[in-house]
Amino acid sequence: MKNVTLRQQRVFEAVARNLSFSRAAEEMHLTQPAVSMQVRALEEQVDLPLFEHIGKKIRLTAAGEELLRHARRIDRQIQDAGEALAALRGATGGRLTIGVVSTAKYFAPKLIIAFLRTHPDADLRLVVRNRDTIVRQLGDNEIDLAIMGSPPSDFETVAEAFADHPLSIIANPEHPLAKVRTVRPEELAAERFLIRELGSGTRSTMERYFEAAGVALQKTIEMESNETVKQAVMAGMGLGFISEHAISLELATQQVVRLNVTGTPVMRRWYVVHRPEKRLLPIADAFLDFIRADAAALMAGAGTG
Repeated sequence: MKNVTLRQQRVFEAVARNLSFSRAAEEMHLTQPAVSMQVRALEEQVDLPLFEHIGKKIRLTAAGEELLRHARRIDRQIQDAGEALAALRGATGGRLTIGVVSTAKYFAPKLIIAFLRTHPDADLRLVVRNRDTIVRQLGDNEIDLAIMGSPPSDFETVAEAFADHPLSIIANPEHPLAKVRTVRPEELAAERFLIRELGSGTRSTMERYFEAAGVALQKTIEMESNETVKQAVMAGMGLGFISEHAISLELATQQVVRLNVTGTPVMRRWYVVHRPEKRLLPIADAFLDFIRADAAALMAGAGTG
């Protein structure tokens, strides 16, 4: 692959991201034949097909998925080099990509707005995904910093706890358990639970809680977001295990109630995480300083801590 060009990599990445040669051509300001030619030249270099056609649609092959990961890393390293040189020239601001797990979306924008008040030239990008995706992006150097409930265990990181993260069990106010003074975990075994998808940090915490209590939930419905869980609980579909950061408004307006279950709220911590080998630019260091000094108080002041 010694003759692969950055141009070929970027055209390939555009096709892979859009899963469309025509949309990639429009984005890159090229003709569609020019895009196809660049991809064919790249396939000749790697001696493997990068895309497969299924009807009118295309998708990445295994080789294409692997090359895409490396292409994105290379592009990110080039951007990092440019920003590092800009920092050496004394430039202010700079680009910072922050990945947050989906539950953190309830407070992350507030933190970023507060940070931008003192760093108006910063170019921030906020990526919201589930835990598994944020961990992968952190490992692949697609994000600079991550905000998550617990650091990854499959590779080394630098992680700093900065705020409490309580998780509780919620119900519709008309649920029979809503008025019970104290609920034992074993009383919940037969209840229908609305649970997050595999890869969610909230789900992992819930599973650890019930496993430690010796409780096996008998009825569950999987949902892909906290918002869906909340709406389902409000509709009376079942109980939810959810971060209190996600339900402050619903608790205040009594659309849901927090059950007084023994051992809850489950208290976790929020962490800001980066790779140890990551060379942090001044803007990233400034954001870390801000998180250490101000994040917990801002979150508590907003009723989310």
